[in-house]
Amino acid sequence: MAILRTLLYLALTLFLMGILIFVHELGHYLTARACKVTIHEFSLGMGKRITGFTSPKTGIQYSLRLLPIGGYVAMAGEDEDKEGEEDDPNAFNKKNVWQRLLILVAGAGMNVITGALAMLILVAGMTVAGYKLPSTTVAEFTPGAPSYVTGLEEGDRILRVDGVRVHTGYDLSYEIMFNGYKPVDVVVERDGKEVLLPQVVFPSGVEDGIELGSMDFYVLSEKSTVGNVLKTTWFRSVSSIKMVFDSIGGIISGRFTLASMSGPIGVSSAVADVASQPMAGWNILYLFALIAMNLGVMNMLPIPALDGGRVFFRVIEILRFGKPVNPHFEATVHGVGMTLLLIATALIAFKDMFQLF
Repeated sequence: MAILRTLLYLALTLFLMGILIFVHELGHYLTARACKVTIHEFSLGMGKRITGFTSPKTGIQYSLRLLPIGGYVAMAGEDEDKEGEEDDPNAFNKKNVWQRLLILVAGAGMNVITGALAMLILVAGMTVAGYKLPSTTVAEFTPGAPSYVTGLEEGDRILRVDGVRVHTGYDLSYEIMFNGYKPVDVVVERDGKEVLLPQVVFPSGVEDGIELGSMDFYVLSEKSTVGNVLKTTWFRSVSSIKMVFDSIGGIISGRFTLASMSGPIGVSSAVADVASQPMAGWNILYLFALIAMNLGVMNMLPIPALDGGRVFFRVIEILRFGKPVNPHFEATVHGVGMTLLLIATALIAFKDMFQLF
């Protein structure tokens, strides 16, 4: 039974990741078609081709491949060394730099949009189901709450935590979790005035080797209006994107270790965890939204072989007044980057498997 459950969670993870791969490549594909770029293939998965078809109208090959670890849109002119494409006026490398930038950004953009739509469905669905939208106004403290002892009061509308503006109860909870493991300055609205409360203390604990803060009070609910649903969706999405940069900053500062990073196996474990908890459907939808936006942001980082690395070279081209970087040099950089990424992916996969057992 346990093996069957594990396989079901793995299948669910692959399905969710497949959706994100599809929408990512669809972003590249649709934008390339709009820019009239010659496309050879639209592929989901890598490795051996399992099935597919070729459009008689466009000649584009649509493929499903064996390994569910990615996908690609093969465009003429991506590989400078490929023969027979140098005279194609619709090759990728023949388009102006702004069109190439748009095509490169479109994949990550589709991931972020998908995550935001999933977040909207989550917030709206939970609201319709009767769940209340949390505000940032303190309603009641837990017994012995240290934040009350160090300055917070009932009725305070919290505006900033450690200098970060909060707009919804979800923002508030995240900022206290991320920064509240140490005393932080909190700005509140009290009796119509902004008041700075220095060095407010929240409860803290250690989870997976990371020290985190926690809220020691309850908040009032927002009215369940369309405006509040849209506001909550927007700021919860922004907070999810901010979480990616906070995590990167935590790794750089040493607060987080590389062991805290996860790959597909780690994601599968996370899906299993949330699926076994109450409100599993909502939790999985939130995790899907979080992963979608995480993938979108990470893909746009200026790392060789990722879309962000290719965008970096296009930006250099713009700064050089339209003079592109030597294509052979760029290809070498991306080749080295891809090798390092594959090594990192393998190491993370081994780490995730070790943690499973």
